[in-house]
Amino acid sequence: MLTEYWDSKPETRNSRLLLMKRSHSYKRADRVSELVRHEISTILLRDVKDPRIETVTVTRVKITDDLRSARVYFGVLNKTTQVEEIESALQQASSFIHKLMARRLRLKNTPKLVFEFDRNLDYSYRISEILQSIGDEEE
Repeated sequence: MLTEYWDSKPETRNSRLLLMKRSHSYKRADRVSELVRHEISTILLRDVKDPRIETVTVTRVKITDDLRSARVYFGVLNKTTQVEEIESALQQASSFIHKLMARRLRLKNTPKLVFEFDRNLDYSYRISEILQSIGDEEE
């Protein structure tokens, strides 16, 4: 097979090299973080029964390269709720979420979860409010 690869036309060989480079363009941690984000969202939606966590949305997950710890960023749909209360509820539920993730994902090491409020959502919400008020003033 190796001789076929090197004996092939240069155009085909170059396209194969590009294809090989593209398949490894994402780190494993990035791929696993997307899996973990999806699984945590599903667990929060279906399995966790805490009423404080009903309005939580998982925005992104950052996993270390060794896949041992994950920082889970979340947003809150209802602006009247206390973020600290929700964050403590998520930390209390983290062992339950970790156990369900370990069963479902079947990774060698299931990452330890640390929940953190995503301040980018508040920042973008504030910017959209400012732009909305500017648009209202111009009319």
